[in-house]
Amino acid sequence: MEPQGKPRQIEIFIDADACPVKDEVYRVAERYRLKTYVVANAYIMVPRHPLIERVVVEAGPDVADDWIAERVAGGDVVITNDIPLAERVIKAGAAAIAPNGRAFTVDSIGAAIAQRAIMEQIRSTGAITGGPRPFDRRDRSQFLQTLDEVVGREIRRRK
Repeated sequence: MEPQGKPRQIEIFIDADACPVKDEVYRVAERYRLKTYVVANAYIMVPRHPLIERVVVEAGPDVADDWIAERVAGGDVVITNDIPLAERVIKAGAAAIAPNGRAFTVDSIGAAIAQRAIMEQIRSTGAITGGPRPFDRRDRSQFLQTLDEVVGREIRRRK
């Protein structure tokens, strides 16, 4: 049980399947000494570090998302490209950041969900919509900046 008035340590959750910024998360987590869960439905190599925990969940739709959503708490940070998971995370009071550095917020998640639905509808008609632009150094840099800002802001808020 936590001491009254003292929030639990911030935790980071990585929706790890196809996440291109795991190494960047590890560096930020180590700097701030934050517990980090790497959640996937297949075995993924993670550094041997007491603050990094690999979680392998059963294969299936949304199993990793459900594991994260059931454990995330206010002030935590989730790294995901999954918009429905980001919505669940935000509703729990946590931060959701895409690997390209885009922070999902209460104000932006509705538009992201609507855009996702529109694109699904367009794809269901057989239209070829292309995909996201290739992930590059700018995305990695923006991600690091956003993650550091989000973690730093939460640490300051807790003081």
